[in-house]
Amino acid sequence: MSKKAALHNLGCKVNAYETEAMQEMLEKAGYEIVPFKEGADVYVINTCTVTNIADRKSRQMLHRARKMNPDAVVVAAGCYVQAQEGKVDSCIDIVLGNNKKKDLIRILDEYRKSRAESGREKEILPDVELEDIGHTKEYESLNLTRPGDHTRAYIKVQDGCNQFCTYCIIPYARGRVRSRSMEDVTEEVRTLAENGYKEVVLTGIHLSSYGIDFDKERHLLDLIRAVHQIEGIERIRLGSLEPGIITEEFAEAISKLPKMCPHFHLSLQSGCNATLKRMNRRYTSEEYAERCGILRKYFENPALTTDVIVGFPGETEEEFEASRNFVDSIDFYETHIFKYSRREGTKAAVMPDQVSEGKKSARSAEMIEMGEQKRRAYEESFIGKEVEVLVEEEIERNGEIFWTGHTKEYIKIALQSRENLRNCIVKVQIEDALQIIH
Repeated sequence: MSKKAALHNLGCKVNAYETEAMQEMLEKAGYEIVPFKEGADVYVINTCTVTNIADRKSRQMLHRARKMNPDAVVVAAGCYVQAQEGKVDSCIDIVLGNNKKKDLIRILDEYRKSRAESGREKEILPDVELEDIGHTKEYESLNLTRPGDHTRAYIKVQDGCNQFCTYCIIPYARGRVRSRSMEDVTEEVRTLAENGYKEVVLTGIHLSSYGIDFDKERHLLDLIRAVHQIEGIERIRLGSLEPGIITEEFAEAISKLPKMCPHFHLSLQSGCNATLKRMNRRYTSEEYAERCGILRKYFENPALTTDVIVGFPGETEEEFEASRNFVDSIDFYETHIFKYSRREGTKAAVMPDQVSEGKKSARSAEMIEMGEQKRRAYEESFIGKEVEVLVEEEIERNGEIFWTGHTKEYIKIALQSRENLRNCIVKVQIEDALQIIH
């Protein structure tokens, strides 16, 4: 009888990619992948540590796994255990830090052997596999042939961050910038294209820094061009970018690539220069606005999305208004609003003038309402236009069967058809707002 393994992912798209890669490793090793419920022999939780809330969720999932099967092997992987430097409680059997996920099968086999030989399973100490992530230069080699999404593949091309924003723990959990070789990325993309995938999303912890560890130069444009040449791939989408990478040269070059999606997530965090400085963000609001203008110069009506933190330490009413007005002026398609969450171990956590939860909530609600108005306005600007939709799944809506998929701008569209349109790119005329779903 095959061993059963269940996996659970917490956190970002990079974490999701790594979780899927570990799942493939387990399958190849003969494990049966089962839902994250009672009955698994191995539970793998890929943890997150971006906020204190993420830490708590990671601990909760680890304890839930132990409760579901007291005799199972519980594996805690990723950022939470890396940031905790291996300090774990009794619910965990194996700790896999970042850059150690590739060794999952070997470590599982060794741990099982130790348990069998000891004859006293409960007394075995956790197997802690960590390295000094802040000093490693090795890019962890993980690969996918068939991601969970049946039409769109997220490809991890970079790890680590050198920015050290004052609110962020990630450089301590992920280490410095390490980039995947271009040959390795293109080989994986070719395999995915052969398996029928038509869209790839290039992701990383700090995607804009791709390649700086090769020769201190950015190479994201080179990577995009290499992926663009791969037959079978019809769309290329980018993960979150820093505004500094958006230059005239970069924007003009990618605008000439037909497969490039006009959908750009530019991290903002605040529209107030004083707040940006306290955050250690390396641009001003004026520079950010200039980069948005460059994208709109080379792409017709691109989808610009962003992240904004409200209630950062020291954010006065005047600073919040400056940030709100700036966000209003840019006309983002989507604005992801986050209330500042104090993260132990960061500079911001000990800054004076911490903002009350009540003020954070009020500011968040105001920004979210404005963001919703902007989203609707952007989507409605496509009514009457013909768009290309990559069809992803069949759904039931109001008692009728529809196919849904995304435009290049990542607007979700519903369309009716008796044909099986999964993984097809079709042209659709958007007649009214009812075709746009969320």
